[in-house]
Amino acid sequence: MLNWLQFQALRTRLLSDPYYRLQSTDEIAAAVALGIQIDVNQASVDDWLRLPGLSIHQARSLVELGRSGVQFYCLEDIAAALSLPLQRLKPLEPLLKFCYYDESICTTQRINPNTATIEMLMQIPAIDLSLAQAVVQNRISAGPYRNLVDFQRRLSLPGHLTAQLMHHIYF
Repeated sequence: MLNWLQFQALRTRLLSDPYYRLQSTDEIAAAVALGIQIDVNQASVDDWLRLPGLSIHQARSLVELGRSGVQFYCLEDIAAALSLPLQRLKPLEPLLKFCYYDESICTTQRINPNTATIEMLMQIPAIDLSLAQAVVQNRISAGPYRNLVDFQRRLSLPGHLTAQLMHHIYF
């Protein structure tokens, strides 16, 4: 817990430097107390980088997904998009603002499109035979998918389909 002097110093830093990267759960709590929030569906790379533990690569992936039409409704969506365990992102939750919060959680088994067969991919809702074949063919010709953004880009998937798939696949 930050003492009063530490809180005041952090307050000054946070209010004067929009790029200050939070370092701890105490700093997250102080930022929340100051009313700082990040709207996940409108966050910039710089906004995401304020959060401790997120890399530039992860921040860019989240922004690119948002620009392509993917909406994040809850912390589970961000965890799925980054292929991270939910518990790793839990400490960041107080700073995150979800405009369309939905408490539903996907409980289906997730599939790695880098190792899945066509038959396995077709078990995922929203993947038909032609998309499953395209996933496998693209993987064979261009190599493994690096992440959800790479997957979406290489297959030219619309944002709404990517949003459906992100709970069913991992990389």
